[in-house]
Amino acid sequence: MTRILVTGANGYIGAHVVTALLRAGVTVLAADRSADAVSRYPKGVIPVEGDIFADPERLFERAGEVDTVLHLAWEKGFVHNDPVHIRRLPDHLRFFEAAIGAGVTHLVALGTMHEVGYHEGAIDESTPTNPRSLYGIAKDALRRSLGVVTDGKGVAVQWLRCYYIYGDDERGNSIFGKIAAAAQAGQKEFPFTSGKNRYDFIEVGELAEQIAAVSLQRDVTGIINCCTGEPVSLADEVEAYIARHGYDITLAYGAFPDRAYDSPGVWGDAGKIKQILAARP
Repeated sequence: MTRILVTGANGYIGAHVVTALLRAGVTVLAADRSADAVSRYPKGVIPVEGDIFADPERLFERAGEVDTVLHLAWEKGFVHNDPVHIRRLPDHLRFFEAAIGAGVTHLVALGTMHEVGYHEGAIDESTPTNPRSLYGIAKDALRRSLGVVTDGKGVAVQWLRCYYIYGDDERGNSIFGKIAAAAQAGQKEFPFTSGKNRYDFIEVGELAEQIAAVSLQRDVTGIINCCTGEPVSLADEVEAYIARHGYDITLAYGAFPDRAYDSPGVWGDAGKIKQILAARP
């Protein structure tokens, strides 16, 4: 049975990925700082005590045999210009080096479309990167560094580039969660932009299924967009979200200006992820 060590297994995305992996019959090992972490995870998950940054070598000793490392953990991922992204960069790289040293031959890491920076149109694996936030800079630097430390070592590497995620909104920090909170607080109107910009939206459960599918195969590697490949206007997506949940709230269009640094339309090329999903047993 495949043994996958997951970091960030109790996070916003990680909790859904763990569920998807369990459904696929995988043995899930969850890296956790606490020695008593069983209650945080679904039945069947095996917590492995250890700090992925302070002592990753010891963590892998405790984990035993690991087929695949799925690295989802990232501090303050919703705060794109927090300096912690840069400060933690060497720790993320050391974690991967410890995995390689422990004999792991399959590394899967969570990236972001923010590595690319401003772009109009579809993003594929050859799209140049020019990140404009500390978050994007750190992710892009880690991706490049991972390519260097795995070169010639027979390690399969998959870099999962994610886009605009919604669902499980109480745990997230997206516009959808903010609208849900406003509606539940009795607010009747929500200040909004023009809503014309088009993005690649994906529900977190669907994203988790994609991440699990990628992690369970090694034929398709490199940068893989986890996305729908279908751009939808922000207004259409949010209006559909409000209707789907039956919220009694309307959008105040134009209350905020569109941000100058936001692309009028950006989405992922879904060719690779569709290939992976089509090949599932």
